[in-house]
Amino acid sequence: MFIDSHCHLDRLDLGHYENGFVGLVSDSLKQGIEHMLCVSITLEKYHPMRALIDPFPEISVSVGVHPTETKCAEPTVNQLITLASDERVVAIGETGLDYFRVEGGSQTQKDRFRSHIHAAIETNKPLIIHTRDAREDTLSLLRDERADRVGGVLHCFTEDWETAQRAIDLNFYISFSGIVTFKNAEQIQDVARRIPDDRFLIETDSPYLAPIPLRGKPNYPAYVKYVAEMLGRLRGVSTESIAETSRQNYFRLFGKPNTSLKAL
Repeated sequence: MFIDSHCHLDRLDLGHYENGFVGLVSDSLKQGIEHMLCVSITLEKYHPMRALIDPFPEISVSVGVHPTETKCAEPTVNQLITLASDERVVAIGETGLDYFRVEGGSQTQKDRFRSHIHAAIETNKPLIIHTRDAREDTLSLLRDERADRVGGVLHCFTEDWETAQRAIDLNFYISFSGIVTFKNAEQIQDVARRIPDDRFLIETDSPYLAPIPLRGKPNYPAYVKYVAEMLGRLRGVSTESIAETSRQNYFRLFGKPNTSLKAL
């Protein structure tokens, strides 16, 4: 059984599912997906997302504002803490820094990042980190704000082994997306070979970044199996082993869901 540790289910095209979101969840379960973490991008879209997943114990959520979102309300620490009191919220984020779209950095991004770290520490919930072209500032902020007290995950990892080691030293996991299957992803594949068994997760980041052999098409949680297959080849173990190890790591980081909830 697979766990998709990072997806955006509220952004998926449900057109080819006869029963819409119910059909998506049903199909994912049939294809071996045990659990999904639906990740927040803005507070404005959080409540509709939370309502969407409410009937499904197979889905958890996070709460946070993505670093590249500019046309949205700026989250306060207290807002994040209040929303994170919900038992279905297992993490704070996604948050972090993205200098690819904001040249030279952004004080607004850094301030927003700090707010998320403070909320995570107050609620004792892990962080989901997005970082792009901002490796040093991301790691420095995590270190300076003592984010190691709650840890978390660097999702959709695209950095090198040195960066992975430094993140692990800060009590963070490394999550691999469909990018690891790309032919030009040698650096990420090197990290995938070397990462300790107890420090990796797998994800789709759906609807984005579909893996080979589906690159360029919409991504869905069921496609996380292709990420697991690639990691298995790189590490010399079975896909089933990757699925089980990443499953254990996910529950260690985010906790096990409340299975007493009633699905539709």
